[in-house]
Amino acid sequence: MKLDAHYTDPRLVALYDRDNPRGPDTDFYISLAAEINPHRIVDLGCGTGTLTCELALEDRYVIGVDPSTEMLNVARRKPGADRVQWLRGDANSLGRMEADLAIMSGNVAQVFLDDIEWAATLRHLYLALRPGGCLAFESRNPKARAWEQWGRDDTFGRIDTESGRMKCWMEVVKVEKGRVHFVRHNVFEETGEDVLVRSELRFRSKSELARALAAGGFTIEQVYGDWYRGPFTKYSRVMVFVAYRKGEQ
Repeated sequence: MKLDAHYTDPRLVALYDRDNPRGPDTDFYISLAAEINPHRIVDLGCGTGTLTCELALEDRYVIGVDPSTEMLNVARRKPGADRVQWLRGDANSLGRMEADLAIMSGNVAQVFLDDIEWAATLRHLYLALRPGGCLAFESRNPKARAWEQWGRDDTFGRIDTESGRMKCWMEVVKVEKGRVHFVRHNVFEETGEDVLVRSELRFRSKSELARALAAGGFTIEQVYGDWYRGPFTKYSRVMVFVAYRKGEQ
């Protein structure tokens, strides 16, 4: 998987937590963990580690996995980071961890563009979990068409950063076959440099995700339509999956 500049350029990585502040999604996963009472947790695609560090209570063994060195550098400086084992890598790096809970937050599930890659990721997560272990993740509902709010008029802003004043905005380039191609402009006003980040996300339907989970050896317990455990409807903006690993295959 090729990482875009938002995860590799230190100037942009430094803005990640500002652009993605702690919210009800973190509360959801923290609450779920409290209910499950896991001893071992895997946070795949942990990014800058906000959720990971909160999960790392004294009686838990928490592994934060991310392919970006720069994101992990930020994560390691956060309070509680010393209670986490940080691992640079992707799902292939997991191995048989006998985890009680695996999490993919921040719509990480959407970065797996190819169905073969997505199936392989679920297989690695299956192997990382103990039998009966829980997998929780979210993905945007394609019927909500979130990308229609990703144009310049809706996303333009100016911000002050350690690297100087910036203006930023997004533009959708193409939408086809469940994939949304978009770019984000990051213009440093002092120099005029525009760090242009090209990205692509896969928008799978609820039924597509459910089929992939079943094929990967998971049983779905619940699909929520918001972070407050409301029911999923066709108008829900998010799909929050809670599934459990079946026995040995």
